[in-house]
Amino acid sequence: MEKEIRKQVNDLPLADYFTYLAELLKANPPRPEGAPIVELMAEIGIVPGQEFDHGKLPVLGHRLDPKLALLELVHAMKAKQPVNGWLYWTSDAGQYGTDYEQRAMVTMIGPGLNFPQDALYPFSEKDADGKDYDGSKHRYVMRFEKGQLPPVKGFWSLTMYDPDFFFVPNPIDRYSLSQRDTFAANGDGSVDLYLQAESPGPDREANWLPAPKGKFVPMLRLYWPEDTPPSILDGSWTPPPLRRVP
Repeated sequence: MEKEIRKQVNDLPLADYFTYLAELLKANPPRPEGAPIVELMAEIGIVPGQEFDHGKLPVLGHRLDPKLALLELVHAMKAKQPVNGWLYWTSDAGQYGTDYEQRAMVTMIGPGLNFPQDALYPFSEKDADGKDYDGSKHRYVMRFEKGQLPPVKGFWSLTMYDPDFFFVPNPIDRYSLSQRDTFAANGDGSVDLYLQAESPGPDREANWLPAPKGKFVPMLRLYWPEDTPPSILDGSWTPPPLRRVP
């Protein structure tokens, strides 16, 4: 259903999209600090509290392509500096102010973002070698050294998504691994989580997050992260990279 809703929005004709935006701005007027972008919107016929001026579209329509805007957001997201291949925000998350780019990037993935002290959602689009994830060609392992599982006061989970950030169907109906699971540890106390299409074997299956035979995006969810070291909030703990299994 959510995928269908996203498709409906993406397929809206330009005039319908801006008409709906103008209607939303009547009930949700911009804050004072948004004055500069309100002036820019007026140039294309969007004025809070007024009907959308369709007369601006014939002149400006060729420069307004939502699909190009989505591509710009993807490029901006890829330009962010990842940590061990993971992208996340720990300073201004959930407090966008006039950072419209970050607001749009977050909305492209999901509906809003919590404050970092409440929850963080690191996601990864590249493995340890900077390559795209592909479950049809490779197997991956995420190793947590002894005592280095995600430090949280709430709980953590690792989830698998397709490139559009929807769940990936799999034969064992497992869509996440979390601290609620009992993992098989290595002899030195470290824990390996396996992200791959096929089972890693009966002795490792408790640590297996099934991947599709194609592209995928792993995401960590860290609820109520620790605020003293080791902590993701101050950088004293970082998510480990996903490495290809030889």
